[in-house]
Amino acid sequence: MPQDVGPGPGVPGGQRTPSATQERILAAAVKLFAAKGFDATSVAEVVAEAGVTKGALYHYFTAKEELLYQIYRSLLAEQTAQLARILDAGGDPADMLRAVLVGLVRTTAERVDETAVFVREMSRLGADQMAQYRAERRRYHEAVRALVERAQDSGRFSARVPADTVVLIAMGVVNQLPTWYRPDGPKTPERLGNEIADFVLAALRPTS
Repeated sequence: MPQDVGPGPGVPGGQRTPSATQERILAAAVKLFAAKGFDATSVAEVVAEAGVTKGALYHYFTAKEELLYQIYRSLLAEQTAQLARILDAGGDPADMLRAVLVGLVRTTAERVDETAVFVREMSRLGADQMAQYRAERRRYHEAVRALVERAQDSGRFSARVPADTVVLIAMGVVNQLPTWYRPDGPKTPERLGNEIADFVLAALRPTS
């Protein structure tokens, strides 16, 4: 990313924006991994699809597995920066959670091919990369959980369901998007994000 993204309170640290060459390589990897699968795609094919040299690829990525990991990290960086902006702006915690959910669904739907490739192929990651993946996702979930807890403590949300369960359910819905969302379908990412946020927030309203 052109500049470092400030982490914001309780959010994973910022990540630097990829260069144009990195983005071309990652886009080529997504296309080929989606069409052929990770194992069946060679580095030579990624290089040819991206229109770069092998030297350029290895300047940015240590191995094919690193391409897979960075496909995930580029999406997480966007979602983390978005979460940081919402948390930094402050305001009503219920409104903040709504903004988080809409943004999370929208970015996942807009980049559904990347999400689908990573979910399908993540078992190919090495142990260190898998540990980093889990740690980064955990930090993101913890920041959202803290926001839910704030809304529960303020009385805006019911505390009947623990905040960690709320986060697991909401994130589970988002994680399933690649299995059924189609970019050429009737709903835009923004509309879908609002519908899912409406559903989640309706379930969290206090009962009279």
